[in-house]
Amino acid sequence: MKKTFFVLTAVSISTQLLAQPKDTVATALDEVIITANKYPNKTSLTGKVVTIITREQLERSGGKDLSQVLNEQTGLYIGGANSNAGKDKSLYLRGARVDHTLITIDGVPVYDPSGIGGNFDIRNLAVQNIERIEILKGSQSTLYGSDAIAGVINIITRKNTGKTITGNAGLSYGSNETFRSNAGINGRRGNLDYNAAFSYQHSGGINEAVSNTNTTVTDKDGFTQRSVQLGFGFRPVKQLHIQPFFRYGHINGDIDQGAFTDELDYTYRQKSWQAGVRNELELGTSKLTVLYNYNAVDRSYTDDSVKSRNGFDTWSQGMYKGHEHFADAYLHMPLSATVKLTAGLDFRASQSDQQYGSVGFFGPYATNYAADSLHQNQLGIYAAMNWNSKAGFNLEMGSRLNIHSEYGSNLVFNINPSYLVHKTVKLYANISSAYRTPSLYQLFSEYGNKDLSPEAAITGEAGVQYIARDNKATARITGFVRNVKEVIFFYSDPVTFRSQYINQDKQKDHGVELEAAYTFQPGITLKTFYTYVTGEITTRKSGKDTTYFNLLRRPKSSGGLNLSWKVNKKLLVSSNLQWFGKREDAYFDNNTFSTVNVTLKSYALWDLYAEYGFGNAKWKVFADLRNVADAKYTEISGFQTMGFNGYGGVRLSF
Repeated sequence: MKKTFFVLTAVSISTQLLAQPKDTVATALDEVIITANKYPNKTSLTGKVVTIITREQLERSGGKDLSQVLNEQTGLYIGGANSNAGKDKSLYLRGARVDHTLITIDGVPVYDPSGIGGNFDIRNLAVQNIERIEILKGSQSTLYGSDAIAGVINIITRKNTGKTITGNAGLSYGSNETFRSNAGINGRRGNLDYNAAFSYQHSGGINEAVSNTNTTVTDKDGFTQRSVQLGFGFRPVKQLHIQPFFRYGHINGDIDQGAFTDELDYTYRQKSWQAGVRNELELGTSKLTVLYNYNAVDRSYTDDSVKSRNGFDTWSQGMYKGHEHFADAYLHMPLSATVKLTAGLDFRASQSDQQYGSVGFFGPYATNYAADSLHQNQLGIYAAMNWNSKAGFNLEMGSRLNIHSEYGSNLVFNINPSYLVHKTVKLYANISSAYRTPSLYQLFSEYGNKDLSPEAAITGEAGVQYIARDNKATARITGFVRNVKEVIFFYSDPVTFRSQYINQDKQKDHGVELEAAYTFQPGITLKTFYTYVTGEITTRKSGKDTTYFNLLRRPKSSGGLNLSWKVNKKLLVSSNLQWFGKREDAYFDNNTFSTVNVTLKSYALWDLYAEYGFGNAKWKVFADLRNVADAKYTEISGFQTMGFNGYGGVRLSF
């Protein structure tokens, strides 16, 4: 689509996503969240640091995918968010590694048992099927178990609204032949409720890698995503709610061989689905929740080297399947008017099948790992107590015992006091421990080590939040320190050339987050934030401890400024400016067979968004313009990023 079309569209209807609309500021202390404590609780009653992305904000995401929405939040950086649509997305929360942030869907942890790190691929999730997102920062292993070292991102899916029938639909089109569509319906009648949603996205893409050759033969690496969500609810009696669910995601696309290495016939496919049931039983003032979730991932990568050959192989194919069963049962019980107890146990069993084969310079090569060798299970027993005094003092304390089939047991804890002063200032602190279990690949592959211990972290954070009495202003500053021991490292012996995963490194990170929002008058809101994070790793090389900065691809400093104006009941315009500081990066040079260290320049992105409603705002048209200054920048060495790009579309709700 022509750039002039989008510029004219901007002039006529204008501007981007608002991260904190006026109603969010007005209810800063009364906002109800569920991720912090595993039950609905007001933000004024918890000392945990939570960022909320509401449904209204998600609707104003225009043509964005989930990684781009998350990339606009305080303390979050997504490597590849503004690269090619199908480029893998690396999620860094507070500068932590990608496998140190836990993704949950409706409070249920999801992993990829077939991956090296085990972290879930957020490309499987469509924004259109999400009701809200709660980003819970700091160590959260007490309630959520493994991987919650930096925090938890809870994706809450769209469900029934309590009405007999409601629905939504949307269409959009934009740069790089990107087309999106979605439709959903939900409702309730008597003791039955239901929800169903479908979304589809296709992009012609851009050439993913920067070419390091003079050849004019390049390609656009396309991407397609399909997503289905189904849910059903039944109340045989008033106190019992049985809710089976099913979710399915299918993505496929074209990829390149690596940094600065184009490839014309390298493709991938990934299927992901979750199915299970959530049961809630009210026992007077207490509630018992029992849930089961089955999570499966099926990935494949194929390079047939017919159109081009840029690797060692003339043909290669990798197929990776992962399966996981997760069950959780917990009881939320008020012990008094001020004390609440949550206690439960969960069980997780994982297995994987992996096959890889290639034909190249060194002849045929193949590996095969079956589920009978790649499997593990773990049992967690946990409890947490919340004390909310009438004087404004709150205290959260908890602990979890995790029992693993390979390494045995480990214990974690959290202590989280907070104090609300005159309903305008909240002081909070948190000290907690967390862990990450080794993945199946790190334990049992050809490089595996069955003697691995879990990565263990201690995190401390403290801060203050201010909420004006007239609810026009809110501000929060949080400082944190995170120390991780027994970091899992891929070690190669320089003498024997034997390689395997070992526990060796120590990681130390610290940073600060500042965020503020102000409503000048009804309908006009300004939000700003700044994040600073740095860290270093201590590793043993040649018998000596070596310490160096290692937060590759993650900016030490980043910030944003967002202005939104609801002109009237029908028209909203907003502008978003984000800045990312310089970053250190490293890539492997296929020509010299060496690692190249580089420094990536800082960059700023300016986005505009506008929407206009018709017919009591049931119909809305929108324009989403991104990188309107056409900034030239690099997110990941050797890979392209999006220049000026724009999208327009229509949404319907009934």
